Amino acid sequence: MAKNSANGDHQTTTKPPPTPSPLRFSKFFQLHSFFSADTSDENIVNELALTAIVSANVLYWIHSTPNMRILVTGGAGFIGSHLVDKLMENEKNEVIVVDNFFTGSKDNLKKWIGHPRFDLRRHDVTEPLLVEVDKIYHLACPASPIFYKYNPVKTIKTNVIGTLNMLGLAKRVGARILLTSTSEVYGDPLVHPQTESYWGNVNPIGVRSCYDEGKRVAETLMLSTTSLFLMIDIYAFATEIRIARIFNTYGPRMNIDDGRVVSNFIAQALRDEPLTVQAPGTQTRSFCYVSDMVDGLIRLMEGDNTGPINIGNPGEFTMIELAELVKELISPKVEIKMVENTPDDPRQRKPDITKAKELLGWEPKVKLRDGLPLMEEDFRLRLGVSKKI
Repeated sequence: MAKNSANGDHQTTTKPPPTPSPLRFSKFFQLHSFFSADTSDENIVNELALTAIVSANVLYWIHSTPNMRILVTGGAGFIGSHLVDKLMENEKNEVIVVDNFFTGSKDNLKKWIGHPRFDLRRHDVTEPLLVEVDKIYHLACPASPIFYKYNPVKTIKTNVIGTLNMLGLAKRVGARILLTSTSEVYGDPLVHPQTESYWGNVNPIGVRSCYDEGKRVAETLMLSTTSLFLMIDIYAFATEIRIARIFNTYGPRMNIDDGRVVSNFIAQALRDEPLTVQAPGTQTRSFCYVSDMVDGLIRLMEGDNTGPINIGNPGEFTMIELAELVKELISPKVEIKMVENTPDDPRQRKPDITKAKELLGWEPKVKLRDGLPLMEEDFRLRLGVSKKI
């Protein structure tokens, strides 16, 4: 309906309401005719058939729709991409990956690009993210010393602001969130092996502190967000959190030259370069194969325990022992060369996984001797180095 103003210059138009969707008038939505006055046998048979068809379609829609939307931050990275592989095996999962590709790579996820249950987005977690999800695996952060030392402030921002943003998202949508913290929160430990109750021995102003302290603050944020509501008995508002302290992990898709000892040794052996062991060579690490790590993370997410819980392989090796093993398995003729150590390098690192065993029913299965050849195969393919006969 239109009305003219006094001077005839303007018109005010009142539009009719929009027409409802045609589906509103379809039999799919109007089964009440079954109860109409027409109760003939033919009509009843037709309506029953229609009801069966509608029911079948509704059930198909319910069972074909993913019932769990899962966000993986840093999902294009080493551990993140293997986690995505495992989550995508479940046909009920829809996986959303966000990554800024600073250390991650699309190649790690190429098998899933284009899949109807997979969504890959270029995004930096230091910026807010608006998605609807049920679970959040928060892995985003460079874990290699080479990369996290490259931009220390950015590393701190990723751990602090990134974690705050993911906690805010979890709070808004009611999602459970798992943080992958690190064994670096123990620093250069004075307790061996390290239990979750150990507070650590961290240099707050060292070259590694951007990562070590960043993860410590991230854990504090996770626990503070929840305890704020639990202290005043408002359980309904408390975000469900999980904290995993992951120890040294290795396997396919590691960055070839990322500065971590296993990838360094394998790449050097394949190039017939000396294996450079940082002095004194007696410092120890424990190495968990990536499939075991992913299993531990999923068990923690699906369980009822908040954590922190150590996820790692308690098998302990000196750097000399690791170099000798890589030499034996990959290139027996390569030499081992001692080089100067980096500052704040921990002297020993070994997880106590008692809590993981008791609370998650988890312990690693892949031995280092069995896992290294699997990583070697991946590195050979990417480096274009064929195996010598």
